Amino acid sequence: MRRHLTIAVACLAIGALSGVAADDRAGSGAGGWRGVAWPFPREGGPAGRAFRCDVASCGDEVEIYVRPKIGFCNCDRGVADDDEVDRVADLDLLSERFSPREPGRVVRVADMPGRMRSYDLVMSDRSRRAAVGIAVSRRCDLLVAVAQGTSEAPKVQRAAMAFLESPDLKRWMIAALDGR
Repeated sequence: MRRHLTIAVACLAIGALSGVAADDRAGSGAGGWRGVAWPFPREGGPAGRAFRCDVASCGDEVEIYVRPKIGFCNCDRGVADDDEVDRVADLDLLSERFSPREPGRVVRVADMPGRMRSYDLVMSDRSRRAAVGIAVSRRCDLLVAVAQGTSEAPKVQRAAMAFLESPDLKRWMIAALDGR
């Protein structure tokens, strides 16, 4: 009996670890993107995911950071304006010195409505980067993404939006908002 219990526990552990590994790879390999370690301090909410795309695949080295923010959204309006994108899109994790390039626009990511806005960043080493902040909502929860690269903002936007629509990442985003 004890041997069967040991085997059952071992099988459960292996299954759980393989599920975590699969979750960590969500989106990796899609169009040249690969998962990298989350570089920011964890804040109490669900873990985020970080990815990098090389120059050959995206035309620039682009990094994107995606995470759910549970309970951060106006349940009635969703992400209603650019001020909300400025507040929630995690740009301040990249640099405290960011400025909008233009008014944002309405987007849909994984069938969730929201907004996207382009920014100029001044990094701590004084280098300049283009960034895009994306905030979409489902019920009272947000999913935010911030992408940055050294090329022009439209290239960073195109690369980020194409990656966010990849099937594996869409599945991860929905599961993250569902608490799985």
